[in-house]
Amino acid sequence: MQKQQQIKAATMPDTYLILLAVIIVAFLVTYFIPAGSFQLETQVQADGSEKALLNPESFSLDSAQAQGVPLFAEGGKIGLLNLPFEGLVSGNKYGSAIGVFAFILITGASFGMIMATGAVDRGLIRLISISGKAEVLFIPLIFISFSLGGAVFGMGEEVIPFVLILVPFLITLGYDSITGVLVTYVATQVGFATSWMNPFSVSIAQGVAGLPLLSGSGFRMLIWAFFTLLTLLYTLRYAQKIKASPHLSLAWHSDDYFRSEQPLSIDCNKLTWHDRLVLATLVAGITWIIWGVTVKGYYLPEIASQFFAMGLMCASISVVYKHNEFTANQAADAFKQGAAQLLPAALIVAFAKGLVLLLGGDDPSSPSVLNTMLYSVSQLVTGLHEMVSAWLMLVFQSVFNIFVTSGSGQAALTMPLMAPLSDLVGVSRQTAVLAFQLGDGLTNIIVPTSASLMGCLGAARLDWSQWLRFIIPLQAFLFLLASLAMFIAVYSGF
Repeated sequence: MQKQQQIKAATMPDTYLILLAVIIVAFLVTYFIPAGSFQLETQVQADGSEKALLNPESFSLDSAQAQGVPLFAEGGKIGLLNLPFEGLVSGNKYGSAIGVFAFILITGASFGMIMATGAVDRGLIRLISISGKAEVLFIPLIFISFSLGGAVFGMGEEVIPFVLILVPFLITLGYDSITGVLVTYVATQVGFATSWMNPFSVSIAQGVAGLPLLSGSGFRMLIWAFFTLLTLLYTLRYAQKIKASPHLSLAWHSDDYFRSEQPLSIDCNKLTWHDRLVLATLVAGITWIIWGVTVKGYYLPEIASQFFAMGLMCASISVVYKHNEFTANQAADAFKQGAAQLLPAALIVAFAKGLVLLLGGDDPSSPSVLNTMLYSVSQLVTGLHEMVSAWLMLVFQSVFNIFVTSGSGQAALTMPLMAPLSDLVGVSRQTAVLAFQLGDGLTNIIVPTSASLMGCLGAARLDWSQWLRFIIPLQAFLFLLASLAMFIAVYSGF
């Protein structure tokens, strides 16, 4: 069985090769589809603020013929060979490429210092030794907590550090790294997709569609509970199977890293003062982050700084206590190694953003192939039965998420088109928002252009090709559930 798994792993293409194939297809598409743009109009919102929204009837082509993207461009412009660099340096510290890239590296480096102290390993084994039968509650509690995190405040890249903590813990309990990603990242995206109040997706989409904020919350709460329960049951069934037969895991070999790092001969009844101080610092730091995100609205710059502070404090405690002869040089090495382990995942961010730039970017007012694709697909829905139109909206949002994985970005681009289009085909705008939510959120668990997914997989030391083989059945199941939710929404007049 192990030999068969090794052969299969060897024949699967690397994540970068898969993404490169998508990039080449996008490059060729620019020679067949001309760029287009929309005009923006300023609208006054209910609270008196002004917002620039695209006019769905203002689409125009920049040129009658496709221009194509050059192989190499000068002056900071985008060409196929410029893609990695231009993709990496785009955006700012609050998101897009460079902000997410820095966030992944800093959190990885900080956790490298924390894990090097050894306190987390000893704390996990101590926790396992005293947990007893309470272990059965770990996965449901963790899963539901992260699903709520996705639903309430739209967790995404913020999950990466928690994957770094929970994956070694779950492997120590007899599960695998895939289980760790399921109960953290997948749980957040299920909550994100079915949220009734997520400020980064449903609230923006409802605002663009001209709907009252938080309207339709009752139906969305039912969907959240339904999706969360079924995905949790799927996760529990998988986790039990892996615990009974660990070699069945697709991550069995990659998880050797975590198993080899775990101290196997630890007196779990004894935690030193050093261990207690490091663990207390870790708990205090995570509490600080949760408070900052929920109360103060902290995002990537603040969270990265908080994790750096945690790592620096934990390493300093170990150096001062001279625990296991831990030195400042060892802390520095751990910092570098932690960043190096997540560098491959962080670089995916550059390629993902570069793919969008290759198609002209996601600004509706600037000529781009992406705008033309968006407009063309929206016109295909016109004239179809309302049930079919609603389902095609879901399909469109799911596919479009490959190019624009940002929930707020996708809402700003697609909802100005989908909202008036839903009026024409007899679908309510609330249902159009639901199609956006489900299509955007649920496909975040599979698309390799998602920075948060690739960061979590990097933290769990999982290759995307491994993850793809595992997640396809769950993705198909969730898409069927989403289709059912769309049909119920149309039938009930949601």
